[in-house]
Amino acid sequence: MNWETVIGLEVHVQLKTRSKMFCACSTSFGDPPNTHVCPVCLGLPGALPLTNREAIRLSIGAALALQFDIHDRSVFSRKNYFYPDLPKGYQISQFDRPLATAGRLAIASAERGSIEIGITRLHLEEDAGKSFHDRVPGMTAVDLNRSGVPLAEIVSEPDLRSPAEARAYLVTLKQILEYVGVSDCNMEEGSLRVDGNLSVRRPGEPKLGTKQEVKNMNSFAAVEKSLGLLRDQQIAVLERGGKIELTTFSASSGELRAMRTKEESHDYRYFPEPDLPVLLLSAFGLDVGTERTTLPELPAARQGRFVRDYGLSAYDASVLSATRSAADRYEQIVKAGADPKTAANLLLNAPGKFADSVTAGVIAEVSNAVHGDLITIQNAFKLIPELETHQGSFEELARTRGMLKLKDAGEVDAWIASVLEAHPGEVERYKQGEAKLLGFLMGAVMKQSKGRADPKLVQSALKEKLGA
Repeated sequence: MNWETVIGLEVHVQLKTRSKMFCACSTSFGDPPNTHVCPVCLGLPGALPLTNREAIRLSIGAALALQFDIHDRSVFSRKNYFYPDLPKGYQISQFDRPLATAGRLAIASAERGSIEIGITRLHLEEDAGKSFHDRVPGMTAVDLNRSGVPLAEIVSEPDLRSPAEARAYLVTLKQILEYVGVSDCNMEEGSLRVDGNLSVRRPGEPKLGTKQEVKNMNSFAAVEKSLGLLRDQQIAVLERGGKIELTTFSASSGELRAMRTKEESHDYRYFPEPDLPVLLLSAFGLDVGTERTTLPELPAARQGRFVRDYGLSAYDASVLSATRSAADRYEQIVKAGADPKTAANLLLNAPGKFADSVTAGVIAEVSNAVHGDLITIQNAFKLIPELETHQGSFEELARTRGMLKLKDAGEVDAWIASVLEAHPGEVERYKQGEAKLLGFLMGAVMKQSKGRADPKLVQSALKEKLGA
């Protein structure tokens, strides 16, 4: 019998701030353990938190990009639980009055086409430290450098219907967060972490099944794989008459491993944080309308504009707008005078791409030389490594290296004659009807010319010589 999969995701995003959520300690990654700590993030008696304004501002940017309703008043709460990497015995988070609610994100689903996923809430919180079970034999080591690092938690509605859709949601979400500059979203460094909640039910059944949670997924591929394993596991249990238990699994080993019974909100004994006042955006000099004006053009809108204004294919536009830096660079080249389609072709196909130090103006010169039929794109690629140090115009460089297209019919005829003389068998087979050999003979002529001959001139002259 068929089953419907229901998935919701909780995404923890480290905000791109230099200091922690409630103290001035650095958020630098990879430094020696327990070097970025103070009485506040260690939870020492008498230490009081002070909210990081930049973390609030970045969260507003994320909320705007994800079409949330943003609340001028929100409340920090204490989430109480006991674990070695939580020195205070509680985490400062938001619960019943978060910063933003009712967001949405449009994604492309292979199964359902273009769909919109609801997002329940975006709230601010501090991170916990990190436990290491393999550093000291027989003991657990704790590094509190992450303790207090600012996070935005983004909680989706249970609107996803397959592990593949969950992956598509995460890819789109990450792209938007990077565009807005909220986070670097580096999963290897823990800047973006995902918990997945999954249940199954019969198609058409309005009631959700018992959900189970998967943690410690270290890539989007791992999210898709782990949720697929959990889905198959739940279906197998139900089809043999079993009952789904409320369980949290770890996927750190590549397999699902039960960790504990899944907690519910009442297990954390939330109550308002007594050391922090109600979070008023106006108290921090923040205005949602003002922040909206600083929001960059988002990926989907930019992709559509590249198709509309520059005549690019949907695929080329999607690749060029995949990151904000790539999209900015492309537009700088076009503004420097390059033909949009030629510039796109150059950027998408250049081996190794252009170094960052090569200016948009220089790349526009290369593009215009290709567009103007002065040089083949293959020869233009060969000159890319020299662009960083070359002084002068690209056309001068191409001429110096002997790579400008040669349009001298006399020289082209001589190369053709040499090739036809060297390949009599191929010439005869071509005349007998093997039309594909024209490409072979053209390649031989281009090789003799070291790529300098004009391919169009070579083709027409070669056909004339062969009597085609």
